[in-house]
Amino acid sequence: MSQLDLACEADISTRHVSFLETGRSRPSRDMLLHLAERLDVPLRERNVLLVSAGFAPVFAERPLDDPALTPAREAVDLVLAGHDPYPALAVDRHWVLVAANRAATRLMSGIAPELTTPPVNVIRVALHPKGLAPRTANLLEWRGHLLERLRRQAETTADPVVAELCTEIAAYPAPRPTGPHAAPNPNAVAIPFQLITDAGTLSFISTTTVFGTPVDITLSELAIEAFYPSNAETAEALRRAPA
Repeated sequence: MSQLDLACEADISTRHVSFLETGRSRPSRDMLLHLAERLDVPLRERNVLLVSAGFAPVFAERPLDDPALTPAREAVDLVLAGHDPYPALAVDRHWVLVAANRAATRLMSGIAPELTTPPVNVIRVALHPKGLAPRTANLLEWRGHLLERLRRQAETTADPVVAELCTEIAAYPAPRPTGPHAAPNPNAVAIPFQLITDAGTLSFISTTTVFGTPVDITLSELAIEAFYPSNAETAEALRRAPA
């Protein structure tokens, strides 16, 4: 983003943006928060900006079981339960499972016990040879999608935990590019997740939901991954699944 673009977005002069960037002017606390908001800087990094400028951090980072986050946690549980019989789960910034509905729990059955010992990493469960990988019909396609998401996250956050996870996942055995799922379908609306089950091959498309106006770091980094049936057969199989 150019200085002019940022100045227009933040409704301040280009001269002032230039002075802040080159160090000729010292930003106020409010200006730092204003620019961070316009640049969509994550809350964790906004605290870093404030401390670097000599101000105290303003965004708290509470554990999810903190009483202050009870309404948010109840909202997450409500969304997950309301999404049933379709799978949905909540994860933190490192893809550690926070909560899941019954449909998601059913789909994760049959994987190696060591992968389900808390903390459970959903990326590891999805792509590990002892996880869902052997039952994923379009593993090459789905693996590429998840790895690309991980790589983008590692690049934008410089989080060492995410970078280490990306390296680990990339080292898992990859299927050979053969068959109809060797490459993404250019006509597809979204990359599907196709899982082989006793009820047949279930096909899903996924969405990611985050809180719109969080003021807590933990809450800002919480995401709900919701899966929707991509065909009528999958929808019917999930509706007929036992409770």
